[in-house]
Amino acid sequence: MATVAFIGLGHMGNPMAANLVKAGQKVLGFDILPENLETARGNGVDVTDSAETAVAEADVVITMLPAGKHVLTVYEAVAKKARKGALFIDSSTIDVHSARNAHEIAQANGLLSVDAPVSGGIGGAAAGTLTFMVGSSAEAFAKAEPILKPMAGRIVHCGEAGNGQAAKICNNMILGISMIGVSEAFTLAEKLGLSHQALFDVASTSSGQCWSLTTYCPVPGPVATSPANNGYKPGFAAALMLKDLKLSQDAAASVGAATPLGAHAEELYAAFNSAGNEGSDFSGIVNFLRESKRDN
Repeated sequence: MATVAFIGLGHMGNPMAANLVKAGQKVLGFDILPENLETARGNGVDVTDSAETAVAEADVVITMLPAGKHVLTVYEAVAKKARKGALFIDSSTIDVHSARNAHEIAQANGLLSVDAPVSGGIGGAAAGTLTFMVGSSAEAFAKAEPILKPMAGRIVHCGEAGNGQAAKICNNMILGISMIGVSEAFTLAEKLGLSHQALFDVASTSSGQCWSLTTYCPVPGPVATSPANNGYKPGFAAALMLKDLKLSQDAAASVGAATPLGAHAEELYAAFNSAGNEGSDFSGIVNFLRESKRDN
């Protein structure tokens, strides 16, 4: 049994930590919000008064934080407090440059590290079915894999440091683009007098089939478990989709990659968020598109 320090016990971190507890790991948790610590305590996590306190006793340190600057701040603060040879796992979604800097901090302090962002949302975190995209050395991946398994449905080693973040950014750019495409198709179908169910029945078994349609359909009816049937209560908030699309475009600019659809998806989600929809599910963009006027 490993001792795991879990820093960042928000909507994703708390259920992830809870699954580690269920798997028999000792989990020491820290978050800056008292309410998150209370939830963690109820899930069997031993809460601590600081990140440094949690890390000092840990064999493994997992971070789930909002942005690269937060990850680097925590790594700078706690890396010197960690046991030599401890494994650091960052499951935040951050920019590739910050991810690689975090690896460098860990290495300079005699630590193993992986970047391991996730896909699957809050539901996947609760169910222990997240997909982990891991960037690391082979040695670090071998040590991380058994720690990740209680939280995971799938674990993919994507290559060296930073490649987990690269995979996450590319995947979510596809997701943002495809959700817009599916939403546009439904808004067009409505204006043409085609029912939601008819379009779904055709596209879900034809060349238009994709996850944004068959699992996360943006209109009520066809997929009972989609947020469209629950008032667009977020499984993955529009603000987070915009964050990921911004990361994709920053990455594209840094390497000179042409991503015109990714750039337009960022523009559309920026407008959707600016209209007051930051807390809605990202699939709610169908409503924004429905209300938009065509430029002739």
